[in-house]
Amino acid sequence: MGDQPQDSVVVDPQGRPEPPLAADEAGTLLGFLEFQRATLAWKVDGLDAAGLAATTAASTMTLGGMLKHLAYVEDHWFVRRLRGAPSAPPWDTVDWAADEDWDWHSAAQDPPVELHRLWRDAVERSRTATAEALAGGGLDQPARGTTSDGRVPSLRWILCHMVEEYARHNGHADLLREAVDGQTGE
Repeated sequence: MGDQPQDSVVVDPQGRPEPPLAADEAGTLLGFLEFQRATLAWKVDGLDAAGLAATTAASTMTLGGMLKHLAYVEDHWFVRRLRGAPSAPPWDTVDWAADEDWDWHSAAQDPPVELHRLWRDAVERSRTATAEALAGGGLDQPARGTTSDGRVPSLRWILCHMVEEYARHNGHADLLREAVDGQTGE
């Protein structure tokens, strides 16, 4: 390991890219976000509709709902807020006032392949938006869209928030996956 160049990507046994040990601020934030995204991908890998719909304890949370929720969160922060673009399908037709947890609830009607595609596509849009923002103004760049209370987050804040969002839900994913088939780890 000591002979390894600092900029090479180290992948763990679960296929997750380890965050870089000595990168600049943007590289470090993106490294941790990609690690968290890969953790979610690992936790939902290979599950059928029943596995994605399983619950545990008193919670109604499911891994399928988590995939759809995180797809929504990716689009919300990187497309709507950072880019200032309008909501895209399926988010553009949701009556959020009628069901503020529609992303979680509606996932039960979606086939696993669709949930995975929705999440992967949202992550790709987020990566593109992030790369464009970094090239156009760096981490201090303000978002084009405001928060619900009118404040304007920076790209740095959005990236930190997304690391937190994934880390919190990946803890839930650990419990849910163990309940489905006994798979444990991180």
